[in-house]
Amino acid sequence: MITIGPNVPRRRNAFLRGLGSSVLKLAGWRVTGKVADVPRFVLTGGPHTSNWDFVFALMTLWKLELEVHWIGKHTIFRWPFRGLFTYFGGIPVDRRNPGTLFRDVIRGFSSSNQFILALSPEGTRSKVKRLKPGFHRIARKADVPILPVGVDFKNKEIHFGDLIHTEDDFKADSAKLRSYWEGFRPKYPEKF
Repeated sequence: MITIGPNVPRRRNAFLRGLGSSVLKLAGWRVTGKVADVPRFVLTGGPHTSNWDFVFALMTLWKLELEVHWIGKHTIFRWPFRGLFTYFGGIPVDRRNPGTLFRDVIRGFSSSNQFILALSPEGTRSKVKRLKPGFHRIARKADVPILPVGVDFKNKEIHFGDLIHTEDDFKADSAKLRSYWEGFRPKYPEKF
């Protein structure tokens, strides 16, 4: 059983909790580890090689009733989906103006005592040589830790790891994250 401290932001919803729990159980997946008892952090999931990563991650978030925010292209935040995406933590960003992305995300952290931002530092399902630095810049600027989550298709497990307290050295912090993910088998290992 996974533990979640009282300081972690939650969104209580019995229907979504039941749906997430049921889908994970039917698919044979389990959730392990612990969600560190801190009110604000960047949640990083990986290794990311398939759209199924998102499905099992979403079911996990619903099962645990975590209130998580995510970044999406501003163009998807249109009627009739705008309200739904916003309710589920979506932050619309205009990629044509990259400075606003950083500003809008940092504003979320600074305007709330409890805030989780979830993202994939790989930025794609394809194989990458290095992680994108945005997750690190956000964590440093917001002065929050990173909570790594591993998706393991071999053992059908979503595992919450130990917090990574970032330093000025992006390469070192990136290496810690990749090292953590190496313990998990992605859906498509050749893409990791």
